Amino acid sequence: MISTRRVATKLTSNKPIHLMRLCLPLACLILSGPFLTAAVPATKEVPPAPVPAAVGNATGNGTGSATTPSPASPATEKPAEEKAAAKEEKTSWVGELTNRGLLKYMFDGGEFMWPILVCGILAMAVILERWRSLKMLNTNNDALRQSVLDDLTHDRSEQALERCDRERGPVAAILANGLRKYIVLRRLGYDAGRIEQQVVQSMEKYGVHVVAAMERHLPILAIVSSVAPMIGFLGTVAGMIVSFDDIVRLDQSGGGTNIVTAAAAGIKIALLTTCFGLIVGIPAFSAYNYFTSVINGFVLEVEETASELMEAVTLQLTLQKAETEPTPSRDP
Repeated sequence: MISTRRVATKLTSNKPIHLMRLCLPLACLILSGPFLTAAVPATKEVPPAPVPAAVGNATGNGTGSATTPSPASPATEKPAEEKAAAKEEKTSWVGELTNRGLLKYMFDGGEFMWPILVCGILAMAVILERWRSLKMLNTNNDALRQSVLDDLTHDRSEQALERCDRERGPVAAILANGLRKYIVLRRLGYDAGRIEQQVVQSMEKYGVHVVAAMERHLPILAIVSSVAPMIGFLGTVAGMIVSFDDIVRLDQSGGGTNIVTAAAAGIKIALLTTCFGLIVGIPAFSAYNYFTSVINGFVLEVEETASELMEAVTLQLTLQKAETEPTPSRDP
């Protein structure tokens, strides 16, 4: 039974990357952005303790003097002030992490931002995985096809099969499948018409798995490109409902808050989900169309290669049949 994952391994001569192995590092990298970019806050300088001053009043002949009592020792006040400064510094640093970069927009946009983030991570993982896999398939197959056709012309089908097994890509895979079927049926003594029919059927069945292996994970990109903007629109609509509800409540309460300012702030937050949904959906849609066009080019090349192989096989079988059949004798 043919496995699509096995065909994908044959196409790239390498084990395919599991999608979750890409999603987890990407999620950690995106969420840790604010932590990586946050600057270490500067330590606040503790102001020096006031120096006790003695006030002396000389009266008359200088025999009378008055001194103010000395304040508490600076050594006892310094640890308490440093502790308070460190606590304030820690609190401001943690608050700064949630008020910068992606995390700030995630918290501002509300709960609809998190499904969009998941869609973005999935789309990025699929783009990286498909780009790597299709980049490895981008090989020049003209020399391979010509060599295989020459081998078949000179009845060297085993050498042609070994040559295809050493190469990678959809063209080499479909050639190896057809040649393997041709060699087996030829050794079993099948007639020429049966061999041609079986080889064609074998390459057609294998070609379906080759296309499925090249289109692996692409449906995820199609789903993300449609779902992410829709989630963004849903978040915007929900945010607008909440914003107008707040406007009505402010108007009824008769507070001093400006209604226009409150409405603008609510609409701004509501539009964040639409913005991020489009940021995720547009690259996913573009990548899906790009990968589809690349795969269509490989499919056309595979079909052309299968046609050339069948022509070579038919020619070889016809020559063999002509050699085995006795030539009719001519009577004088």
